[in-house]
Amino acid sequence: MITPAQLAQVGEAALLDGRAASLRQRFPELHFSECSEDDVSPRYKAAFSVDGYDLFYISGATGHCLEVTNDPQIATGILIASKVDDE
Repeated sequence: MITPAQLAQVGEAALLDGRAASLRQRFPELHFSECSEDDVSPRYKAAFSVDGYDLFYISGATGHCLEVTNDPQIATGILIASKVDDE
């Protein structure tokens, strides 16, 4: 489970350095992965947004591959999706 407070802390940290490697060092209890926002299916809603990034919950509950989820109760990590500049 990822609490709203944890999610807000990760969002604040992403403003300083949104790379997964940097966030892993700051939050070793969470899993992080990164991609571009246009790689995320529109059926998933961002759990948190900050300048430059949307944050999505991810879960490893199946024991196989990570998957995006809308459920913070089963989330074990966060997907950092870089926002695409449409210009």
